[in-house]
Amino acid sequence: MAYIKHYPAFLAKGVLAKGALMSALLCVLALPAHASDKQRLTYEVYAGGIHAVEATLDLDMSMDGRYSAIVNAKTRGFLAKLAPWKGSFETHGWKLSDDDLRPELHKSVGYWKGEDETKEYNYSKDGGFQSLYVKDFKKLRKHRTIDAKLTDDTIDVLTATLLAFDQTEKTGECSGSDLVFDGKRRFKMTFQQQKIEQLAKSKYNIYEGEAARCTVEVEPAGGGWHKKPRGWMSIQEQGRDKGTLPTLWIAQVEENGPFVPIKILVKTDYGALFMHLAKYEGAGDFVVASKKRK
Repeated sequence: MAYIKHYPAFLAKGVLAKGALMSALLCVLALPAHASDKQRLTYEVYAGGIHAVEATLDLDMSMDGRYSAIVNAKTRGFLAKLAPWKGSFETHGWKLSDDDLRPELHKSVGYWKGEDETKEYNYSKDGGFQSLYVKDFKKLRKHRTIDAKLTDDTIDVLTATLLAFDQTEKTGECSGSDLVFDGKRRFKMTFQQQKIEQLAKSKYNIYEGEAARCTVEVEPAGGGWHKKPRGWMSIQEQGRDKGTLPTLWIAQVEENGPFVPIKILVKTDYGALFMHLAKYEGAGDFVVASKKRK
């Protein structure tokens, strides 16, 4: 298709460089698990036929009263030369009950052309936001003063996703809505189920069977939002204009196992971004797609 030739410039100029694509991935990469489970999932992102990004998720819910979710992602191939980006995102917190998770620390580190930026969000066990520390490339770690109006009743994006997907395991329906603070902005993130679909296994994706299809929507609720949509909001609104919000399919890879993201679709003005579950390791199972890149 003609739009494929525009993808490298599109990704390098803004979507990947500014973390917008990873914001989309973060909104859908976390997953629920049973108390004794550990999982590692590997996802591969294709943009206009280009294998653009690889991401892994490690989730540990086996610790007594604790949980941990870690996402690592990077551009790959020729795109890594054009847009050399990688990032890590992690959350560690308290598991007060099966459906009550409280973050203690959320940390994001982004690397762009050899320069890094680190953000650390700290929370109390009672659910209150405590502090934000930011460290830019070659600068000292600094505490950033934040208006409580932006942080009250918020959690991090990974915990919000964990809670939303936990509802799928309990009720069979992908749903949930939470307030999130990302360092500058406050927003509501909402998951809404559309329907149940039958998916077929492919050389890109390991899953075959029924999956719940649901959308993810971000709504500004305060902070430094631009009048003209940028980054994630730009991607989201491009999809809305094309008839669909960012969409994911979730299901159980193994019988009696956790519900996990199977596939993600994000439509843009330059074409579609697809993310596929290429490898799954958990509860003694190991499954890998035939097209999984080395």
